[in-house]
Amino acid sequence: RKPMRIIGGKLKGIRIHPPLDLPSRPTTDRSKEALFNILNNQLDFEGLNALDLFTGTGNISIELASRGADSVLAIDNSFKCCSFIKEVSKKYKLDAISVMKEDVIKFIKRSERRFDFIFADPPFDMAEIPLIPQLIFDHQLLNPGGLLIVEHHSKKKIDQHPNFIQQRDYGYSAFSFFELKE
Repeated sequence: RKPMRIIGGKLKGIRIHPPLDLPSRPTTDRSKEALFNILNNQLDFEGLNALDLFTGTGNISIELASRGADSVLAIDNSFKCCSFIKEVSKKYKLDAISVMKEDVIKFIKRSERRFDFIFADPPFDMAEIPLIPQLIFDHQLLNPGGLLIVEHHSKKKIDQHPNFIQQRDYGYSAFSFFELKE
């Protein structure tokens, strides 16, 4: 597995080496760079309240915290993934990151919290991927003006939701953008 490169913020340039046995598929450096180029124009990272669903290696959480997010809640159902992110957060003093080991769908359905930005990177073979935006909007997890991005296989379309704004493809990966209008 390739190391994850932090591309912006206080940890810019640092390479983090996730263990080979983590049950995850990290967002590629190229996709992540393209994503954060878009986000730079849409989000103010300072003070951001973010949620990273199916966090895996914590790649996105770490990037958000490096760029000054106020709080990043990283959720994954893998104990190994959660332990790795906790280690990295401690090592690099990323106090903004909190980690929760939980089933993501169950979390969405019971969460009382609201977020400015939500990133979801479910396993590409997960049947419920098209339901994720619906659940997030039904359970009001986004603040007004908030942004949801779901990473998925580029052959899969999840653009049926009324809050869908665009899909960006990067090789076999795609990012679908959803927004909660103010």
